[in-house]
Amino acid sequence: MNKITLLVVLICMNFSSCSTSKPVMKSASLEGTWELNYITGPRITFDGLYPNKKPTITFNTKENKVTGNNSCNQYFGALLLDNDKINFKDAKIGMTMMACEGNGDTVYMDTLNKIERYTISDDGKALNFLIGNVVMMRFTYQQ
Repeated sequence: MNKITLLVVLICMNFSSCSTSKPVMKSASLEGTWELNYITGPRITFDGLYPNKKPTITFNTKENKVTGNNSCNQYFGALLLDNDKINFKDAKIGMTMMACEGNGDTVYMDTLNKIERYTISDDGKALNFLIGNVVMMRFTYQQ
């Protein structure tokens, strides 16, 4: 009886050690180009806001620069980071001034200026911009 109990305990320990989670190395970084696939707030659908071109954002962490396209105009500015905090409001974002259809570009820039922090998925393919704990924008990695 004791041998069976010992065997069962050893088997259970073996299975539990296999399911123990290992720490994940976080190699994901902001560097590169990301394409917007979700934005919260407007009452119009995502595809209605961006019927022809989805906004993008590109980070150059070596030069502390951010560039992108808001679906109509190019924008550029300083990359202001502090751990997981990101600040676009004080980044002195400049942009081209082409006439744009709809208001998707304005919704994008207004939301970007409110962002407080970011998260990157463990696989490095999804970037979330947050206000508090609420995801306001979500991007997928392009390059």
